[in-house]
Amino acid sequence: MNRTFLINVLFLIGINVLIKPFYLFGIDRVVQNTVGKEAYGLYFAIINFTFLLQIISDFGIQSYNNKSIAQHRNLLGKYFPNILMLKAILAAIYLLVIFPVAWLLQYEWSVFPMILAVGINQILISLLFYMRSNVSGLGLYRTDSLLSAMEKLLMIIVCGSLLYIPSFKENFRIEWFIYAQMGALLTATLTAYLIVRKHLPKIKWRYNPLYLRIILRESYPYALVLFLMTFYTKIDGVMIERMLPDGRAEAGIYASGYRLLDAANMTGFLFASLLLPMFSRMLKMKETIRPLFKLSFLLIWAISISVAAQCWFFRNEISMLLYSEANEYWGTVLGYLMLTYVAVSGTYVASTLITAEGKLMRMNKIFLVGIVLNVVLNFFLIQRNGAAGAALATIITQSFVLLAQLLLIAKLFNMKVEVSLIARVISYAILVTVTAWWAYTFWPGDWWWKLVGSSFISIILSLLCGMINLGQLKSLK
Repeated sequence: MNRTFLINVLFLIGINVLIKPFYLFGIDRVVQNTVGKEAYGLYFAIINFTFLLQIISDFGIQSYNNKSIAQHRNLLGKYFPNILMLKAILAAIYLLVIFPVAWLLQYEWSVFPMILAVGINQILISLLFYMRSNVSGLGLYRTDSLLSAMEKLLMIIVCGSLLYIPSFKENFRIEWFIYAQMGALLTATLTAYLIVRKHLPKIKWRYNPLYLRIILRESYPYALVLFLMTFYTKIDGVMIERMLPDGRAEAGIYASGYRLLDAANMTGFLFASLLLPMFSRMLKMKETIRPLFKLSFLLIWAISISVAAQCWFFRNEISMLLYSEANEYWGTVLGYLMLTYVAVSGTYVASTLITAEGKLMRMNKIFLVGIVLNVVLNFFLIQRNGAAGAALATIITQSFVLLAQLLLIAKLFNMKVEVSLIARVISYAILVTVTAWWAYTFWPGDWWWKLVGSSFISIILSLLCGMINLGQLKSLK
């Protein structure tokens, strides 16, 4: 299973490294530079607000279905039509709920059409993820990898035309970006459905309220996990935009830093999408999960610690390279957010294992404390430090959640602390940080050459510190 994980995660990262960063920085970033930080800040706040309520349209079905199909692939024909019908009902409820909530948040009426369009996109995202959960649950990991990049590839083609052809770019509006995403999501979802359809028997579309209630009862723990985790990761953008007099501009600055964190988090999300069906199947077969858990943690931290260190020292240069309005404050926000990446990457692996084990209520308690901590910190820090305050609150919250999850895993699986493993990670982190500082401070030449050199040394250090063990990887079976 380790070999399967490694091969597929490398393929998955390879595909997405080619597509998603180009989308985030060649399309999404250019959209913000084109429409301005205020317009993009409003869009960013609405994205976060509608995502907070997406639990209604998803209700944990994606995670529940991924785990169930991975363990019992013969259930696909029974689950698929009933879950699709349930998702249609939940999507209608979701659209009915977002408008009263938007009214309570005092959004002006002129913004409501944008809220509707973004809400429809959130439904399509949920539907696409559900389709992909069937694909990965069937063991079609590489097909799922291609589907994960398809929507962004379509966005690159459509929005690239709108942003880089002068006659279109002059009149570009944020609404065009939203509608382009809608078309890309529809296409990717239909493609995923056609792939899943090949593995289905003849579908019987029947409304069975009893069966729908059973699915809701089984999936609600996953729904609670999704809601709580989403709440403490997305509420900051909404609070920034609603609390501050210049909230839309501050939200735009926060979005600029979050974009790079989002790009980096791609690695953690891809790890989780592969690990969930693997962990689920291994636990069902009573196989030991420790080697895969250890391997995935070392790999993802070899990446995240290096990225966080480079981004901290080169934060101002990166911000000013990417954004036409950027200054040192933008760099500060970016630097704080990228420090968060180390903890966030770890939670992707840890929460995936806890989910596969089915101990969701215990994890929910961790997330609930995380929410309280994050909201309290945001309330005080945003008023004092704006977007930078929200980034500081994120560092503290994510670090707490990761530590609590690791303690829970140690208890659930009777894992003893490996002092040598901790020493390896700490040594690597110190060496990478010192290297990045030394490169930034003393190396001659342009800053981007310093960044490239520091990153290359980090790869060597990951091998020397045993974060990546080539001998172990060659021996995987």
